[in-house]
Amino acid sequence: MVRDELLRLRARAEAEAATLARDLEALFLASRDSNADDEHDPEGATIGFERAQLTALLAGARERIADVDDALRRVDAATYGVCERCGQSIGDERLAARPFARFCMACA
Repeated sequence: MVRDELLRLRARAEAEAATLARDLEALFLASRDSNADDEHDPEGATIGFERAQLTALLAGARERIADVDDALRRVDAATYGVCERCGQSIGDERLAARPFARFCMACA
């Protein structure tokens, strides 16, 4: 059951990362073909801001994928749900909220 939930989380993060990567690529292509000076446009966000925002969101999605992969390795090693710092059990509530948690609440 834990593995299935982690795989669902990973699939969601992969889909999000793919969408963000496409959006970022489209933004790069659009800004390359434009000579607009959006840095002084009072009407909205700049291309630089949008690029930074998409880049940060993409990095977050990729980090979630890595976190889930790490949790899946812990499931395989039968160490899932065990705090990496103190060796105590990670609480069910914490794992429900953050299925890839590596530390118990006291150590986090």
